[in-house]
Order: sequence, then structure tokens, then C-alpha cells
Amino acid sequence: MTGIARVLRALAAAGAALLAVTAAAPVAAARPEPKAPPEFVELRSVDPTIITEMRYTTAHNFMGEPVDGYRQPVCILTRPAALALRTAQRSLLRQGYSLKVYDCYRPQRAVDHFVRWAKDLDDQAMKGEFYPMVDKTRLFEDGYIAEKSGHSRGSTVDLTLVRLPALVTRPYEPGEGLAPCYAPKGERFPDNSVDMGTGYDCFDTLSHTDDPRVQGAQRANRQFLKETLTGLGFVNLAEEWWHFTYKPELFPDTYFDFPVARRSVAGH
Repeated sequence: MTGIARVLRALAAAGAALLAVTAAAPVAAARPEPKAPPEFVELRSVDPTIITEMRYTTAHNFMGEPVDGYRQPVCILTRPAALALRTAQRSLLRQGYSLKVYDCYRPQRAVDHFVRWAKDLDDQAMKGEFYPMVDKTRLFEDGYIAEKSGHSRGSTVDLTLVRLPALVTRPYEPGEGLAPCYAPKGERFPDNSVDMGTGYDCFDTLSHTDDPRVQGAQRANRQFLKETLTGLGFVNLAEEWWHFTYKPELFPDTYFDFPVARRSVAGH
């Protein structure tokens, strides 16, 4: 046998051995997505009449793109919070109003996405609408962005009121002109909610629930929403008229990371 033939035979043997080892090695299983504990439900399964407009599944938010972890436009909450919203909705429907939710449970991966965006000072595509008067370098210091969110515990919801019959809200077109979130209602991006004085997620002190500059019908609308919910166990965040947490929380110290998707609460 020539030297070349011996080398070729050795290489072939080595290749066959490698293939055998590879075939025998176990295939690494894909890590399964986390699911919600049984205490979580989709709000629609508790009350299908509550209007849902999950902003973070769309590009119409302060980042200008869908947020990590929001797979489907569904509102997920702990069951006690969802049941309390159902009670509020029944009262509001009798008065000609409906609740509309913008955000509910928020996975930690979404919060991490917010943090990455806030540190990228070159990305200010949505500044004209959501934070026109705030320098992006101050988002952490001023409390608009944080590394943890109460939403991730499952009992916090962002919501507003809609006068019935509800009008259709047109979809946001990425790249369209932006109006400040505190502009008069007719100039802001159209929303079928009642006038609260600012749009949702407006990074401005005018969003403080009891800001004295907000008067008339706008103040009355904020107080109507607050009074409706606080009587059922919700606590309003003073800096955001839309932000309410149901107390006592089932998971006061746990920040979940299962995705916002129906499969996360399937069977609950």
C-alpha cells in the first residue's frame, strides 16, 4: 500500500469515528418557554367586554417598535385583579362607559428592552410624541424607566375610559408625524378614550393624576376613573393617571418573565 493510500484510509477511519460519536451524542433540547402560574388568567376570559389596545405589541409606543416578550395583544393578569376589573366594568357599562386596557402583565424581558433603549441616546425617534420636554439622559433619574416594574408581578394594569359606543381607533403608521402627548386632544394621535389631558405613556409631569394644571372635564375624567377603581382595591400611581395596582398583590416579590401570549395561560 502506498503512503498516500495509507493516509487516505486513516482519514476515512477518523471521519467515520467522528460521525459515530456525533450520532450517538444526545441532541440538546430547546429550553421550554416559561408559563404563567395558575393564578394568572387572560382578561378576556373573565370579561370579554373590556376593550383591549395592547400598545407594546405595536410600534406606537415610546420606543417606536414592538417590545420583547409581547407575542400577542392579550391582557394577562392575576385572577383577583381581573375579577376586580370585571366588577368595575359592570358598573361603568351601566353609565355608558367601558374600560380600555393599554398594558397588563409585563415580562421582565420587556423591561430589559426598555432599559436598553433608554441607554441608547441616539434613538429618539418617538421623542416628539412621548417625551418632548424630557432629555433622554434623565429617563432613569426622573423615574420614567427602571430596571424592575410592578407590571411584572401581574396585578398592575394601565387603562383608561371609553365613552360608548366606542369609535374605531385608526392604526399608527410608523414614520408618520408626531404630536406632543400633552397637546389638545384634537391634535394628539387619535384615541377613542375620553380626554384625560395627556395621551397614554406621556413622559411629562402633566401625567401626574392630580396635577393642578389639569382642570375641567379632563380632571373630572381622571377622578372618575380613579374613584371607580380605588373603591375595588386598586391603588393609583400618583405620577401616571393610567397606572393602577390591585392590592394585596398575590406575588409582591416576584418578577415573572413568561411571554404575553395565550399559551402562557392556556387551561387556566
